[in-house]
Amino acid sequence: MKYFAYLLLTPLFLLLAFNMYAYGSIIGLRTLAPSSTAFMNTRMAQLAERKPEVKRDYRWVDYQDISPHLKKALIASEDARFAVHGGFDWDGIRQAARRNRAQGEIRAGGSTISQQLVKNLFLNEERSYWRKAEEAALTAILEATTDKTRIYTLYLNVIEWGYGIYGAEAAAQHFYGVSAKQLNPRQAAALAARVSAPLRYADQPNDPRLRRKTEIILKRMNSAKLPE
Repeated sequence: MKYFAYLLLTPLFLLLAFNMYAYGSIIGLRTLAPSSTAFMNTRMAQLAERKPEVKRDYRWVDYQDISPHLKKALIASEDARFAVHGGFDWDGIRQAARRNRAQGEIRAGGSTISQQLVKNLFLNEERSYWRKAEEAALTAILEATTDKTRIYTLYLNVIEWGYGIYGAEAAAQHFYGVSAKQLNPRQAAALAARVSAPLRYADQPNDPRLRRKTEIILKRMNSAKLPE
């Protein structure tokens, strides 16, 4: 009996220990810029084998130094209710759960900006219910301890935009030769359109899906609500 009890309790203790570590990290991120993230480290390790010439380009900038057009474009593209929800889009989660059940595996996400940030900062690329539980716990901690503007600042600075390109400043410089603060509406919409599949669009810059998404985001941007 004790053996089975250990089997049941060990994962719970591991999850608790990991969440305690992550809690300390999240508290630190309220004022400090991360030097890297779990996702960046994993991706760069993969690229070291596939594309060894790729170097990481990650440049932190403050929230006020990022174009409001890009802020609106990403909310319009990724999480329209970011400013008002508590970290979870329950309608999106229910729709994703139905698709996952129909497909018999974890595929669809329904992830909010807060959930995407947690995955980027702390988690690996595994798709499992255990990982979703970790993601949910960390998202709740993030939302409970960190204001929305700071969450969005972190997100804007760490998301992937191409091979080795992380954050709004690196993306703006790479694609348009301007700072993140200087992005115009169309440039911002085009960058936001890349976020769902940055490496695919890096390989296929003329993909018609990228152009269609850019136009859709342009139309939605004006109604996007930014965190206060």
